[in-house]
Amino acid sequence: MIVIAHVSDIHIDGEQRATDRTRAVLRYLEELPYDLAAVLVTGDIADHGTHDEYAEARRLLSSRHPLLVCPGNHDDRAAFRKGLLHAKAGEAAEAGARPYAPVNQVLRGEGFVIAVCDSSVPGEHQGLLEDETLDWLDGVLAGTPHEVPVLVAFHHPPVPLHTPYVDEIRQFGEERLAALADRHPHLTAFLAGHAHTAAATTFAGRPLLVAPGVVSTLRLPWENPGPDSPHVHLDPPPALAFHILGEDGRLTTHYRTVTA
Repeated sequence: MIVIAHVSDIHIDGEQRATDRTRAVLRYLEELPYDLAAVLVTGDIADHGTHDEYAEARRLLSSRHPLLVCPGNHDDRAAFRKGLLHAKAGEAAEAGARPYAPVNQVLRGEGFVIAVCDSSVPGEHQGLLEDETLDWLDGVLAGTPHEVPVLVAFHHPPVPLHTPYVDEIRQFGEERLAALADRHPHLTAFLAGHAHTAAATTFAGRPLLVAPGVVSTLRLPWENPGPDSPHVHLDPPPALAFHILGEDGRLTTHYRTVTA
């Protein structure tokens, strides 16, 4: 049984609230009586993309489990690369040495592969997988035996989630990713963040599983009390997902909240 923890949207901003919520989630994972195959953090690590925020995130995300992190729309690729990738744990291999190149990484574990794609667009909030990233992902999939499941992760979901605020800045150009997926049947599922809400849907005939936000929770349209109300709800506790790859090849996801 392969267990992967999926965390997203910690938004470290120099304030105690985001720090405390992130610390609570990582402490919970560190205290588990089980060694996880990986801890995946799908973007918006820093709220403003500053070096100080990444220094704090690096300290908070220190883990005994293999760790994978990818940028989101609030992240800065160069600062992310310098502040996190040069010292993070795990066996992930960074692709691309240019400071503002896409931050694409792969973790090859025992019986599974996680390919983490950079869907961020520098200076923008919507997402897009650059041609360079799609070519890289195609190579990872082609180089992985067909009996080994591959999970593909990124920040921006590539389909609408019926949440207008997020759908306006989702991942676009998704037909290119769908065409790539059609060529690789061992691509098992897509994992994303960005939406600050636990969600499950499908994309390209595979599960698309969205991790909840650590720093806040998105109000769904039918939950929002009025047009002037904030999109985010700060009261719910932080949460995360666990993705389990069973020996039968089936993927199961559980969501958990964490009390500070």
